[in-house]
Amino acid sequence: MWWAGGVALGIVALDQLTKWIVVQALNLVEVQAIDVLDPWLNLRMAWNQGVNFGLLASSEDVMRWVLVAVALAICVWVGVWLVRVRPGRLAQVAAGLLIGGALGNVIDRIAYGAVADFLNMSFPGWRNPYSFNVADIAIFAGALGLVFQPGPARVEKAAAAGADKTRDAQDKTR
Repeated sequence: MWWAGGVALGIVALDQLTKWIVVQALNLVEVQAIDVLDPWLNLRMAWNQGVNFGLLASSEDVMRWVLVAVALAICVWVGVWLVRVRPGRLAQVAAGLLIGGALGNVIDRIAYGAVADFLNMSFPGWRNPYSFNVADIAIFAGALGLVFQPGPARVEKAAAAGADKTRDAQDKTR
């Protein structure tokens, strides 16, 4: 489980560092926008009170705590799954990405009342109205990694196929 824990800690640290730089050092809260590689990558400050793309956003304080509770429940659920299943390294990394991203956004909800989103990627002729952050990237990548990880049947089949190839190679050398 070291991989999951290490990745989760790394994501929380990277996420909070980038948010500190943007909110405090670059003062994006006041500046609102900084063009980095316009239109491809820009910093656009947005306080997200909901989940992805502002879904479930509400100015009611109770919703903030509901989202904190849901994120923490998901982290506990994934943690229990890690302990029970003891998945391989890639699944542990994916779980660590998911947990680290969720915790990074939980810290924002507790500290600021909303999640600090600031990364904006657009294309020439099309301006993306949404911003995101490092935690969002980690959550997305972690969820994809967990969804597309090889299931037990595929892992066992691959292991059996590898064992068959090893036996065939040994038989050919005799």
